[in-house]
Amino acid sequence: MNLDPVRMLAPRLQSMEESATIRMAQKARDLASKGVNVISLTLGEPDFDTPEFIKKAAYDALQRGETKYTPVPGTLNLRKTICEKFKKENNLIYTPSEIVVSNGAKQSIANICMSVLGPGDEAIILAPYWVSYVEIVRFSGGVPVVIAAGIEDDFKPDASKIKEAMTDKTKLLIFSSPCNPTGSVWTEHELRAMAEVVASHPTCLIISDEIYEYINFESDHYSIGSFDNMQGRVATVNGFSKGFAMTGWRLGYMGGPQWLADACNKVQGQITSGAASFSQGAAVVALESERTETIEMKKAFLKRRDLMLSLLKKIPGLKVNLPKGAFYVFMDVSHYFGTSNGSVTISNADDFAEIMLTEAHVGLVSGSAFGDDNCVRLSYAASENDLNEAANRLKNTLAKFS
Repeated sequence: MNLDPVRMLAPRLQSMEESATIRMAQKARDLASKGVNVISLTLGEPDFDTPEFIKKAAYDALQRGETKYTPVPGTLNLRKTICEKFKKENNLIYTPSEIVVSNGAKQSIANICMSVLGPGDEAIILAPYWVSYVEIVRFSGGVPVVIAAGIEDDFKPDASKIKEAMTDKTKLLIFSSPCNPTGSVWTEHELRAMAEVVASHPTCLIISDEIYEYINFESDHYSIGSFDNMQGRVATVNGFSKGFAMTGWRLGYMGGPQWLADACNKVQGQITSGAASFSQGAAVVALESERTETIEMKKAFLKRRDLMLSLLKKIPGLKVNLPKGAFYVFMDVSHYFGTSNGSVTISNADDFAEIMLTEAHVGLVSGSAFGDDNCVRLSYAASENDLNEAANRLKNTLAKFS
């Protein structure tokens, strides 16, 4: 007799949503496998290869025999290098024991949530948000409290809304800057206003997701953890996937107060232990570099952003803001809700993304996964030829809807 999955699977898994970005990317791959020419703008992955000097560093580490287990929180050499990076670039002062290296920034966030949240504890999440924040909070036993802002506010909730959402159950506040999915960047003034709110709340820790730090087009990057009133109140999360095009290397890290680092070390020690040894050797070399390749990638992303915005603005009904970082456009497509081409009707953002895949053969991700049902996310981490063709397909397809 086969086991009944409904009875076997834990309730926490049954209530968990599948990652929308991964789901739409798979749908695009499935359609392409049938011979359809699909342009997938779904995943948040640089289309650049990892720089050669980083790959060589991994090879050299292998040749030196760096193939054994590492300490759970990462090699001491890498943690020292991360401390130096934090001090130099972010004005953050950590000791190596306050750093935990994980298998991606996603694991760092999960470690923190599992360390801090218990049943009924609340985590304020600023929306639009990265798809996994809500699900990680729920999986950790916490309650997501979503505070949203629309395109008219550059997708950044005001500090007063955060203050209103604070309760005696608030344990976390989670946000990213530059933001996935919107590309919005929090200014120093906005971060200080947020810090003032959190500083007055005795039990709230901030998770500042800064994975897109190096893809910031028009302003300086500010780390909220560097403010005087935020000492010991922030977990700063970063990694190597975006700025160094090291997505498949699965390396992220967090810096935080000692009690939190100890807790994350304990959680990670029971789930995955340390990250790959030779990857950490390469990560040291990446952080010690002059960022030459990183800067060139940022220049390319800026050029693509400007191209994509110019193309999208030629499509009637689409609303776009000016994303100042990351490599996404989070466009408001609500103009097309209720329209039809005679065979299919767009009722919401989910429909829009599905129909653009099947009708225009362009892969997008619905904004419902990011906390905004009026929008869809488009990644411009693709070639200029693909971006031009994708925009042309969207324009021609949407012209048939009325």
